Amino acid sequence: MANVWVRIFIGGLAMLAAIGYKNYKDLSAPGKRPDLDNNAYWGPKTKEPYKENKAILPYDISVKPEIIEDLKAQLSRPSKAQEPLEGVGFQYGFNSRELAKVVKYWRDTYLAKWSEREQFLKQLDHYQTEIQGLKIHFIHAKPKELKGKKVLPLLLMHGWPGTVREFYDFIPLLTTPNDKSDYVFEVIAPSLPGYGWSQGSSKTGFGVAQVSVVMRNLMLRLGFQKFLVQGGDWGSLIGSNLASLFPENVLGYHSNMCGNNSPMGTLKLALSSFFPGWFIDSQYVDYYKGFGHLWATITEEMGYAHIQASKPDTIGNALIDNPAGLAAYILEKFSTWTNLKFRDLPDGGLTKRFTYDQLLDNVMIYYVTNSITTSMRLYAESMNKAQLGLEVDRLPILAKSGCTRFAHEITHAPDAVLANKFPNLVHSTHHPDGGHFPAFELPQQLYEDFVAFVKKANLS
Repeated sequence: MANVWVRIFIGGLAMLAAIGYKNYKDLSAPGKRPDLDNNAYWGPKTKEPYKENKAILPYDISVKPEIIEDLKAQLSRPSKAQEPLEGVGFQYGFNSRELAKVVKYWRDTYLAKWSEREQFLKQLDHYQTEIQGLKIHFIHAKPKELKGKKVLPLLLMHGWPGTVREFYDFIPLLTTPNDKSDYVFEVIAPSLPGYGWSQGSSKTGFGVAQVSVVMRNLMLRLGFQKFLVQGGDWGSLIGSNLASLFPENVLGYHSNMCGNNSPMGTLKLALSSFFPGWFIDSQYVDYYKGFGHLWATITEEMGYAHIQASKPDTIGNALIDNPAGLAAYILEKFSTWTNLKFRDLPDGGLTKRFTYDQLLDNVMIYYVTNSITTSMRLYAESMNKAQLGLEVDRLPILAKSGCTRFAHEITHAPDAVLANKFPNLVHSTHHPDGGHFPAFELPQQLYEDFVAFVKKANLS
């Protein structure tokens, strides 16, 4: 009888092992490339059949004087903001005393020198072309001299609540020859559709996969069949989709916010919280706070994402014609996402890494283009059943990849978690400083990391 129970026990273990192995294979199996329409039309309804205007034209980002005058008037309205609670910094959100300082500087100092700020924003070459019914704005920065360096094209993408303004100190490093790299880069930095000077979709269903198609078509329009991709935030996710869907076009993928949202990646991320020694190199263990920290951060800091993924037009309409509210909503992220500890400071630590001019340049791009609502719709179009059903996350990135982690980013994924998504991860680094906006915060460090990746990728 004992032998029978032993055989039953062994058989049960074998069955569990078989089920576990099958589930493991199912979780780790690469997905099938979704059948996307690479020419889908996302513009407004037209009575005539759509014919794409393929012209690439210089774009004037000048702001009408009446918009600036109206902004001054709105910023001059008496504030009705409530006093912050005693002893509170940014734990409850944007501190109203700091907001009063920002508004005063914006109205009395920044707008007084608006022509100077506008010329600053114009120092890079701006262009516009039409892709799939959308007018897409982009900065095109070419190396002015080569000094024997090779040139590589680079698609550089921002996220929310950033804009191309993040890259104004980063781009010159990429386009100027120096002894740190054998390459200089021809940079295409688009405003994402619905952000800044790029038109937003008029139709639902325009999520990260569809945006990646537009970005790829932009590069093809400009004559680049193969190119590098770099991005953080949405730029990372769009770039990941682009690299997964179009391996034939991507020379390499580099990101300061690599993630793996495939089923296997999600499982490994959860397991790494309970068994960190299985997944994380001991010298970098401080970068990975575990699932408890991640859950607490999601609960405390990601409310904005929930409302933008479900009701973007509600918060968008609340911010229209409300410049002080717009500044508070955007700049709060430049506090907490730069370093969560800045929540404890009365001024949110905003000027520890940035100047008011830098921050307000970014806010102004949203304000003068009236793009806050269209920018937030990307959350609703990307965090839904239809978009997740494409299962692009299950497609591996075949291009050589580089992942860098800045210490104060909200969350990081260790290499072991990234493995099935990034089978050609040739570059993995950790930086002891910096947060969510490294091109804005620490452009030199991000540049050195990027060119180190390019060297390892051996793209010659």
